[in-house]
Amino acid sequence: MNWDDIRVFLAVARAGQILAAAKRLGINHATAARRITALETALDAQLIVRRTNGCGLTGEGEAFLAHAERVEAEMMAAQASLGRTDSAISGTVRIGAPDGFGVSFLAPRLGALIAAHPDLRLQLVPVPHSFSLSQREADIAITIERPAEGRLVARKLVDYSLSLYASRAYLEAHGTPAHADDLKSHRLISYVEDLIFSPSLHFTRDILRNWTAQFEISSATGQTEAVRSGAGIAVLHDYIAGLDPDLVRLLPEHRIERSYYMVYHESARDLARVRTVADHISTVAHEHKARFFPTDR
Repeated sequence: MNWDDIRVFLAVARAGQILAAAKRLGINHATAARRITALETALDAQLIVRRTNGCGLTGEGEAFLAHAERVEAEMMAAQASLGRTDSAISGTVRIGAPDGFGVSFLAPRLGALIAAHPDLRLQLVPVPHSFSLSQREADIAITIERPAEGRLVARKLVDYSLSLYASRAYLEAHGTPAHADDLKSHRLISYVEDLIFSPSLHFTRDILRNWTAQFEISSATGQTEAVRSGAGIAVLHDYIAGLDPDLVRLLPEHRIERSYYMVYHESARDLARVRTVADHISTVAHEHKARFFPTDR
């Protein structure tokens, strides 16, 4: 059994497509397909079901995936013990993050990392409704809850707060609510209810039990833009909305507190490129922790 065949199998299993896996590995489609066939021949088992819209794992493929990941972890550990774990800080690191944190905070602070490591390639992607670190949909994920299971390394990144905001123009036209119950007579904005993927995002209920939104947006940055336009009132991240002079913070006694966590698969623990990016994210978050959780509010 060839390690390169296993490596291609892992990439295909995680990407769900032979072509996408080949591109990520820097090989052509025919080579990737040939590697999969060679592995299936060596094991005398069908691992991949090829479809017109991608690939899926057979039952035997699912069973082999667990073994292949253990082999991968052992290979990484062996490289680390010999001092050969990509010490030059090169290669691709994909970071999955909520759009508020990823777009508004992290994206402007990754350029310095690329400048320091010219051979490093970064990919910043939004965390979708369904997300799997085990299938390497990202190398590092920023989450709003600590994962409860899986072979994952997790650490708290930073605490953050959210508050009610409205634009000055909206308040001039509709008045300023003095109590939470007053919100019932205002235009409210929140997440799309059936797309909320974490209980932590149900924070409107902490303010008003029967919060009824007329405008639902499944994006934190989208909600911020809607509030800025005068569309209504929403619960926004203080580290984003608090810096906008056109937005007014309302009912400060109803501040909501949450935390971000940084998570990566334990098999990536010894990868220098992943460690370097994780340390950079942790450092910049710590440097700006007062912005995430302002103590004067």
